[in-house]
Amino acid sequence: MIRKHDFVTVADLSNDQVLELVQRAEAFKHGASIQLKRPVYAINLFFENSTRTHTSFEMAERKLGMQVLNFEAQTSSIQKGETLYDTVKTVSSIGADIAVIRHPKDAYYQPLLQANLPISIANAGDGAGQHPSQCLLDMMTIYEEFHHFAGLKVAIVGDLLHSRVAKSNMMLLKDLGAEVVFGGPDAWYSDEFAAYGPHLSMGEIVDQVDVLMLLRVQHERLNQTDNQSFSQADYHKKYGLTLERATHLQKQAIIMHPAPVNRGVEIASELVECPQSRIFQQMTNGVFTRMAILETLLRAKNLIQPTSNLSAGADKHVINY
Repeated sequence: MIRKHDFVTVADLSNDQVLELVQRAEAFKHGASIQLKRPVYAINLFFENSTRTHTSFEMAERKLGMQVLNFEAQTSSIQKGETLYDTVKTVSSIGADIAVIRHPKDAYYQPLLQANLPISIANAGDGAGQHPSQCLLDMMTIYEEFHHFAGLKVAIVGDLLHSRVAKSNMMLLKDLGAEVVFGGPDAWYSDEFAAYGPHLSMGEIVDQVDVLMLLRVQHERLNQTDNQSFSQADYHKKYGLTLERATHLQKQAIIMHPAPVNRGVEIASELVECPQSRIFQQMTNGVFTRMAILETLLRAKNLIQPTSNLSAGADKHVINY
């Protein structure tokens, strides 16, 4: 079920809509602004730990002039057995317009959409399913660098099996015309990924890609046996971006990572802020991408003044679903 005032998966977006969102994020980065018709209230319901996504959404909300309601999962009625549906229904009844939700369950949002609540849902990550806002900020970062996607070779390396970033990005990158390849342990590469690209060794990857996208090993999703047998040093040697491997990157290649970064595991610490790294630029772009996402929800709810400053050509980048 697709509603106009929700944002839950990149699968709902056409290529044109992706580019419009990227360009609108660029417009916000260069000073575009909006004016709201009335006070608008957002609440960030995070049931998994987060630094970047949580604070980035809150910064985006405040930059758009929204009022942010406080929520802490540890002190909420979830601890008393309240369901996610009842929590969202409650904050909607109180008057929240938009709920940004991160939840450990894959596709947690489906029952909420089916209930047709008036509140808008923005997915900030569902289990090992989708991470659409991270996906779009990654697209913005790549677009800023190359100004196109068609023909680019992008490697996604690491904990593929448990990564919502990998699953969102491989889908969108292929649709946009990029060539996708994968790296990391064989056990984390499945038929789901084979449909989008081959599995290669790091030696085969580093000297041929335009974008090297590294992923964190998600220990919180591994079983006890796998965690106990995991060696950071072995992983870095086999699958990480070491200092030696980095010397084989093409001159135009960029390094990306959704963070948090485990220095010395998926990437050598010295490379996190090297000239080819775009890791912190991704974080900066995340604010503007999430502004663009939230703006589409606000427009769908008719909450934006038509006199808003659509600078930098932004009038061309408003999405009409």
